[in-house]
Amino acid sequence: MKIRINGHVFEGKKVEILEADDKKQVAFSFDVTSETYHDVTALLYKNDFQVDIPDASLSFQATILAYSTSTTNLYEKGNTSEFYVKLGEK
Repeated sequence: MKIRINGHVFEGKKVEILEADDKKQVAFSFDVTSETYHDVTALLYKNDFQVDIPDASLSFQATILAYSTSTTNLYEKGNTSEFYVKLGEK
């Protein structure tokens, strides 16, 4: 499922769309390569997002509730890591 965060499109895997305390949440994982690592982490460090999920007709402003990676050696060329993020509506 395609998930757009501040205009950047991610191919979400294991996507969960939730609602807690009347606020939307989305949790998903996605692959990050050593080549895209800097752009992705710079985007995530902003922690102020416009989230759009066209297939679910969903759009909301969000911040990070949870974040993890499967590996941290993405400075080495050719490596790929699976990132996980859970975003919650502001």
